[in-house]
Amino acid sequence: MHTKTHRIGQIVPSSNTTMETEIPSMLTAHALAHGTRFTFHSSRMRMKTVKKEELAAMDAESDRCALELSDARVDVLGYACLVAIMSMGKGYHRTSQERLHSRTQENGGAAPVITSAGALVDALHVIGAKRIALVAPYMKPLTQLVVDYIEHEGVQVVDWRALEIPDNLEVGRHDPARLPQIVAGMETSNVDAVVLSACVQMPSLPAIPQVEAMTGKPVVTAAVATTYAMLKALDLKTFVPGAGALLSGAY
Repeated sequence: MHTKTHRIGQIVPSSNTTMETEIPSMLTAHALAHGTRFTFHSSRMRMKTVKKEELAAMDAESDRCALELSDARVDVLGYACLVAIMSMGKGYHRTSQERLHSRTQENGGAAPVITSAGALVDALHVIGAKRIALVAPYMKPLTQLVVDYIEHEGVQVVDWRALEIPDNLEVGRHDPARLPQIVAGMETSNVDAVVLSACVQMPSLPAIPQVEAMTGKPVVTAAVATTYAMLKALDLKTFVPGAGALLSGAY
């Protein structure tokens, strides 16, 4: 039997190195567990420093990226910058997803569009999290925007940490082994879930099982949520070993 190959399109900030590492890593684990097949295709939009002006300029390039990827007839598109979406105004992930999807339709290659921002918010609703603790690499003002955005979607952010790394390349070099210690210093006893990385550029995948064991809470990240949303869009099983509660197959 010929297994269908699912083409995964990724709209990536030019300085991002983690999205094309963690999402393929999870989908490769999915392929091993389920016999599925994936190929990965990216289009880049320029961004070096995580600040509001640069994020807005970058977001304007996402239409071109969606067009390029739909030329390759990808089956699903993931937009990989959570803070770019969240800094454009509350609820913007719906506007962005709709607009980029219509670009693929106009190009004769209609495909669902997932934004990491929308995926994270949806993931919190899927696991029933009303109160969360959150770690983000951004400067404090941008992290506050992310907190406000999530709270606008009906989830209370009880405690949060901004690691204040402005250079996006440096965000990608942040050691995920430091995350458990950061979470250990946070208030997690009264939360329903921990968002270990509210950013698809800050590596976190290897630390998920440890932080779940340490806190006794479900741990989600922007990359895990994006992977879950992609699997749902492709109508595939949602079990990926080692990627935490959301990808345990329970949802």
